[in-house]
Amino acid sequence: MIGIVDYGIGNLRSVQKALQHVGGEAQFVRSPDEIARADGLVLPGVGNFGDCVASLARSGMWDDVLAWAQSDRPFFGICVGYQMLFESSEEAPGQKGLGVFAGQVRKFSDKHGLKIPQIGWNTVTVKQPKAPLLEGIRTGDFVYFVHSYYAVPKEPSLVALETTYGDTFAAAVARRNLLATQFHPEKSQRAGLLMLQNFVALAKKGAGLAVVS
Repeated sequence: MIGIVDYGIGNLRSVQKALQHVGGEAQFVRSPDEIARADGLVLPGVGNFGDCVASLARSGMWDDVLAWAQSDRPFFGICVGYQMLFESSEEAPGQKGLGVFAGQVRKFSDKHGLKIPQIGWNTVTVKQPKAPLLEGIRTGDFVYFVHSYYAVPKEPSLVALETTYGDTFAAAVARRNLLATQFHPEKSQRAGLLMLQNFVALAKKGAGLAVVS
């Protein structure tokens, strides 16, 4: 079972439908006990970094999500759920993220004269071609973004996908069985659905179940 962390932020139904579309049994999880029964964990997030951090803390699942993201179990962070894996964000000074990765989330500069937020399709450059959750993803694939802030990892080796919107930044990070994306895979058609399919397959493999083709 794929657990989608429901901590009171955003519409999670589109993520659930996308996971089901690629063969996953996806359920919302709202407690540590429900997280413990999952084979893979998805941390979505939309809106303000500070609001998401506060809501996750109030949910009682903070420590469990953190422990999962630090383990080798399949984990997928999406949008603000990706940003929360870092230490802090310029969007919410004084609010601490989960701190799974060293680094800060920064706001786009207006020096390039581009619209902020970035809304729409952009291509990615693959930086970790052997990442298990990026199997089949190619440089030049398009994915869908909606954001004003982007993460700056202190460890360059974490960057799995890179893109450019004025400045070049990490569109995704990966470490073993963890993938986290600034873009929305559930809205990214072929490339996004392929990442989710890889994630579902990995979770099912770990659970000893047959993968749905």
